[in-house]
Amino acid sequence: MKISLCMIVKDEEGTLARCLESVRSLADEIVVVDTGSADKTVEIAKRYADRVAHFAWRDDFSAARNHAFSLGTGDYLMWLDADDVIPPAEAEKFPALRALLERERPDLLFCPYEAGGLLYFRERFVRREAQFKWVGRVHECIAPRGKTLQADFRVLHLRGERPYSARNLQIYRKWAREERLSPRDLFYFGRELYYHAEYAEAEKILAAMLGGDGWYVNKIEACKVLSDCVLNLRGAEASLAPLFRSLEYGAPRASALCMLGDRHTQMERFGEAVFWYRAAMLCEDHAAEGDFELPACRDLIPLLGLVVCHWALGEREAAYLCHKKTEALAPTHPSVVYNQKFFAAHRISDMASP
Repeated sequence: MKISLCMIVKDEEGTLARCLESVRSLADEIVVVDTGSADKTVEIAKRYADRVAHFAWRDDFSAARNHAFSLGTGDYLMWLDADDVIPPAEAEKFPALRALLERERPDLLFCPYEAGGLLYFRERFVRREAQFKWVGRVHECIAPRGKTLQADFRVLHLRGERPYSARNLQIYRKWAREERLSPRDLFYFGRELYYHAEYAEAEKILAAMLGGDGWYVNKIEACKVLSDCVLNLRGAEASLAPLFRSLEYGAPRASALCMLGDRHTQMERFGEAVFWYRAAMLCEDHAAEGDFELPACRDLIPLLGLVVCHWALGEREAAYLCHKKTEALAPTHPSVVYNQKFFAAHRISDMASP
């Protein structure tokens, strides 16, 4: 069975070699499609790839990815971005993953994707004969169909040093002028607006998305982004409503409950904040459903919030016990180190550990 890695790249001389070095011994074929590089990207690609092709960029990531997939000749097509890597421990799992593909013959295989501390599942391998197509000009995806499976094979996204550009936002603005966006695309459009501090417009777009028939996971995430927009526009009290609305779309997410804790802390309603932080620690992991969520929202983040709240409520022992739990989880985290010094300064270091 043959696996083809199919990539699209542009001006990736700083990251491409690292990516391809991590996967060169795993893929049977490497296809790199350049979309207009002005640096040494193509030169680097030629050192690793079986085929380097060119595609005229037209503000459409799906078009470029579909072209790359059309050039792959393997039984399964795999994708990576230039700033992704396969960690050594994950590379060791590849023979088992290959055996899974050969044994089960899924049409689509989802794998964990770690980016900026977030861990969620993305489509990673597709059966070439199933003729899947990428959709969406930005934040492109493949709509699942047929036999789908999940596998424990983690890809690590290491964002480069280049500043976050306005490219995606410009594509969305043009796209929205040309046609009506789907609920999924409205979600990502609103999120791009939020990233660029266009809070009022983001609020309008996300409200429209929530009024449609979007995917429940995107609706939950939209509520969180909308809450941050409202926080910047009208303050903490007004920003609570979108977070409560997220509970309409599925089981409580730890990240949304941590945000509720944060908002109540900002308003100095510490008792209510304690409730939300504790509730966050009881939430289940929904990463397999496609959630964008930090695992730390179920332990470290709410515990750090509880340290602040218990101290503000005069509950010093409770604050210290929560701090000790954070030390066990992340002893070098900046907030944990700060709290160590804080408690030492207040001569609170001899209480019983939890």
